[in-house]
Amino acid sequence: MNPHDLDHTIIHHINEKAKELEDALKSDVVSFFGQIHPGYFRVFRNFIEEVKSKSKRADNTLSIVLRSPGGSAEAVERMVSVVRKHYGFVNFIVPDFAMSAGTIFCMSGDKIYMDYSSSLGPIDPQVMVPDGSGYVAALGYLDKVQEITSKKTLSPADVVFLKGLDLAKLALYEQARDLSIDLLKKWLVQYKFRDWKTHRTHNPGATVTDNEKEARAKDIAKALADHNTWHSHGRALDIEKLKALRLEIDDYSDNKDLSSFIRGYNDLITAYTDQQNILFYLHSHLTETV
Repeated sequence: MNPHDLDHTIIHHINEKAKELEDALKSDVVSFFGQIHPGYFRVFRNFIEEVKSKSKRADNTLSIVLRSPGGSAEAVERMVSVVRKHYGFVNFIVPDFAMSAGTIFCMSGDKIYMDYSSSLGPIDPQVMVPDGSGYVAALGYLDKVQEITSKKTLSPADVVFLKGLDLAKLALYEQARDLSIDLLKKWLVQYKFRDWKTHRTHNPGATVTDNEKEARAKDIAKALADHNTWHSHGRALDIEKLKALRLEIDDYSDNKDLSSFIRGYNDLITAYTDQQNILFYLHSHLTETV
């Protein structure tokens, strides 16, 4: 078989699986695989505009199948502005993992779908260092500074480290941390909690106030940014850990039909992108972008 014919056949099956998932979720479905990088913003914007313009659905809902190691919080903010311009309701589906900035992206959704094997991660946006040489995890750097500056007695190595601090770099990392937490608090209240009208456990039936929503969002944001709790930038936070933070997750582990639709789409497309060594991929059965 011609390799191009094989690719065409695989893409055809992926498209069919996407259509099945759309009907199950009653929404447009797209996949986002890769790092959340500012350089991908224009591609993402044009992709979402094309999907919306070609869609025949009247649901006004978008479901994003997300697999990402993380990236830039600033890029997340811009991408959220795009999807919210074109859709009134946005769901995130995480069959595998969405870490760091990927977790921040998920918090802008009305619903987050996960199963027992899925994971989000602590929020720790990747920040480009001032000399442009690469990305670093902001919170890991700030935690190290906090650890050293809180000591009563500094070792010679500590003194060398502190003397070598770049204050501009330090300020950049602090800003990235604060932006991540602020975005989380804003989006949780605006989207995730907007249908949270009454209490279900504590004081059942009582009306949920805006102050209570803001307090819950603040607690969740603070917990996800606390590396003293998670100890690792790449720590996998599964459904049970997230629920312990009082974050509502739509668990499809025991929903055989929905699980079949999600895995049928996700497993096929991830196998294809991994086999092709594609680092960034956007897909809809209406269009695709590599």
